[in-house]
Amino acid sequence: GVKVVMATDLLALTMLKPPGEFGADIVVGSAQRFGVPMGYGGPHAAFLATSQEYKRMMPGRIIGVSVDSSGKQALRMAMQTREQHIRRDKATSNICTAQALLANMTAMYAVYHGPEGLNSIAQRVHGLAGVFALGLKKLGTAEVQDLPFFDTVKIKCSDANAIVDAATKKDINLRLVDSNTITVAFDETTTLDDVDKLFEVFASGKAVQFTAESLAPEFHNCIPSSLKRESPYLTHPIFNMYHTEHELLRYIHKLESKDLSLCHSMIPLGSCTMKLNATTEMMPVTWPSFTDMHPFAPVEQAQGYQEMFANLGELLCTITGFDSFSLQPNAGAAGEYAGLMVIRAYHMSRGDHHRNVCIIPVSAHGTNPASAAMCGMKIITVGTDAKGNINIEELKKAAEANKENLAALMVTYPSTHGVYEEGIDE
Repeated sequence: GVKVVMATDLLALTMLKPPGEFGADIVVGSAQRFGVPMGYGGPHAAFLATSQEYKRMMPGRIIGVSVDSSGKQALRMAMQTREQHIRRDKATSNICTAQALLANMTAMYAVYHGPEGLNSIAQRVHGLAGVFALGLKKLGTAEVQDLPFFDTVKIKCSDANAIVDAATKKDINLRLVDSNTITVAFDETTTLDDVDKLFEVFASGKAVQFTAESLAPEFHNCIPSSLKRESPYLTHPIFNMYHTEHELLRYIHKLESKDLSLCHSMIPLGSCTMKLNATTEMMPVTWPSFTDMHPFAPVEQAQGYQEMFANLGELLCTITGFDSFSLQPNAGAAGEYAGLMVIRAYHMSRGDHHRNVCIIPVSAHGTNPASAAMCGMKIITVGTDAKGNINIEELKKAAEANKENLAALMVTYPSTHGVYEEGIDE
């Protein structure tokens, strides 16, 4: 009766046996590995996969292949299980897809490289980690843990702090696990020169008699045969067609031409449309000073980010009139949930344990009632007027009727009708 959830890495799965072949029920992970920069921790798209048994419980939409009226192959929504829009306060999750841009970047990375290209990248990453482990064994100054690895090497040494400090002086951050343990992770941006610098760090002043390049021919794939992937992946023709820049550009433009966007007309959806990114915002997020910062980098190395966080928080406080602001969590539905939990904690701190009613208009985004339900709140729904605004009179009556137990009013602004509530101040 046990259900197994495995966390995994997309690039590693080009070499490692997939969790489904081990019998895992659910698989989760980050898609950052496929062409999305670190960006000091995000935003990144996540992925969630499951066996056929649980497909109707997936918090999303499943797209299937069909045939259109002309007899041509077409894609259509086969199943919508994004239940908060359908069941609202009876939903069991408030998950909302906020990372479509990042998911598209990841998909195009897979389209461009294809299965062979991705495997080559994975082999190189694994090779760099393997050469590093081989070099450490030759140096004899630290003990490489005898465990199978893809891209991360675990090391035991006498003084881990001294090694981390020495690496920092060479502009390399290592992960300090404890006073005697360090892990070093490699990716497609790592070079042979980076590995040579690491050898110097771990040599602790000793002369290094070899280079990463000279060791490369000695290293052979160290993944056990029982863990090696044999099954094919990315077999759809799309992942095996567009492997040059101009081909990929044409493919993206072809998809773009099928889409309804602000380039063509207004989009009749309120709350989500407002999150579209302007080109002036997209440009700076590609600058290396923004993109290359690792989320676990020491705070003293990320002062620019800290300054931006503080400035944005002050601006938001000025605009909203709040005393302080949190920029976490990143996703809208998770933000609703966090806000409601703060409201609940506030009432609890005052001894108002009975305050559990949340008033939500019918024009609110589907995640609103779902988030409130997840917080254990009782939801009272109010209607809208002919213009799509919240019906203020109905709202007043609901507030009066529930005043003894009222905890919060939850409004999507602008609403899913695309309306900025004229009575928001009232």
